[in-house]
Amino acid sequence: MGEEDPKAPESKKNPEVWKAVAMADHFEKIQKLPDKIDGVPNFRRVPGYKVYCCGQPTKDGFDKAIEKVCGDKYPKDGKIVWINMRQEAIIYVNGNPVCARPPNKIGEYAELGNVTRDSVKADEEEFQKVLESRMKNNGGKLTIVDVSKKESEVEVKELITLSKVMESLKEKYPGLTHNRIPVCNSAAPLEKDFDTICNALLGSNVNAPVIVNCQVGLSRSTTGCVCTCIFREFQLSASYEGLIETVPGVNLELLKMDKYEIDKTKDALFRGEFEVVKELLAAFEDGPASKRECDKIIDRNGPKPLGTGIKQLRENIAESKLSYEIMDDAAQAFLKTKIMDNIQKYFYLICFTGYLRDQGRIAVDGISEDEKKDFSLAGGKVSAPTENVKLVKTFQTW
Repeated sequence: MGEEDPKAPESKKNPEVWKAVAMADHFEKIQKLPDKIDGVPNFRRVPGYKVYCCGQPTKDGFDKAIEKVCGDKYPKDGKIVWINMRQEAIIYVNGNPVCARPPNKIGEYAELGNVTRDSVKADEEEFQKVLESRMKNNGGKLTIVDVSKKESEVEVKELITLSKVMESLKEKYPGLTHNRIPVCNSAAPLEKDFDTICNALLGSNVNAPVIVNCQVGLSRSTTGCVCTCIFREFQLSASYEGLIETVPGVNLELLKMDKYEIDKTKDALFRGEFEVVKELLAAFEDGPASKRECDKIIDRNGPKPLGTGIKQLRENIAESKLSYEIMDDAAQAFLKTKIMDNIQKYFYLICFTGYLRDQGRIAVDGISEDEKKDFSLAGGKVSAPTENVKLVKTFQTW
């Protein structure tokens, strides 16, 4: 099942991939939300944005998801951004997603270390060879395990990589981009990953749909959706400030995201008031406003009543902290690491918000004379289209 194939060509072997187990992405209780789209686990839209979140779709599920986000108004040949946050190599067996997992990571978070876009794509191509070799040695059948480690044999009719699935989709949706941004589950994305998310979204209008997925549609995809919404706010603030200023009687202060207040009756931990976060807010002038904007977006990506999602990235930390005291030593050690990772993620999301708020101000002030002519409004104000808004500095540099 997960043993290395002795007949595998030496020149093409990646030992870890050849040892990997084929684990089915989907399982019996994968659907956590009441509204279901067959083949697209936990699909939902973030309130106020054309940003969507889901688990790994089936081969047919991709088409259903894109049809849903386009509806009858958005053009099928328009820009559609798909972001995949998974570290695992993914192969479609008879239209169902199967991932390469180390034998000791079945039914738990992948956490595969330093995985890059290029490495996961190479692993995917290699994993296809692994599965083809196993099929050949097993009469055209594959052994696949589920998240509870139960094995089943599947007669293979079709075997195709995720990359090939996405390429075939582009024939129907020529404006579709597929962006692999592999991140770990609990900790923050790497600084370069934040920049990769920005690059995936630059040049797209705020009305262009963005779909973010991980395996189930829980932690990694929620993190990606929060980052996407923060970026959309940057585009909106840089583009529309001049436009809004031309409307008489509009109070700009009321429209600002940074006026958001978390329910004061909630415990300080649920409000994200951790010591390291307090130090961060004191470290730069825009810190408190950045946290307020970040909190509003996190809440919109969380469960009802404020959002439509499953994971609450800020309150999840507090819930873990409250569980800590009643656990045994081994569980406490695991939970402590998870809590620290999640605080680091929250810290970085506030930093990312501060970075894009800063870039938004620079974008408003840094419009060229030619752009002023192209995008000028009544009263001398300027409003560049959201797809024209640029970044002058990377997050890593900032």
